[in-house]
Amino acid sequence: MGLVIAATFGFALWIVLWALGISGLDAFLLALLVMLLAAAGRVVIGHLPGRDASGSQP
Repeated sequence: MGLVIAATFGFALWIVLWALGISGLDAFLLALLVMLLAAAGRVVIGHLPGRDASGSQP
């Protein structure tokens, strides 16, 4: 669910920044950064101590 929220926030950020006059590519790169950070966080959380070895989420 967190990745969906991050993607939605990233795309909304892209549209808002683009509407404010920032280059579309720059705004998209910021949105991509948000989504990559969310994906990296999900991977890191899966490797923290206390998680089961299978990596399955309830």
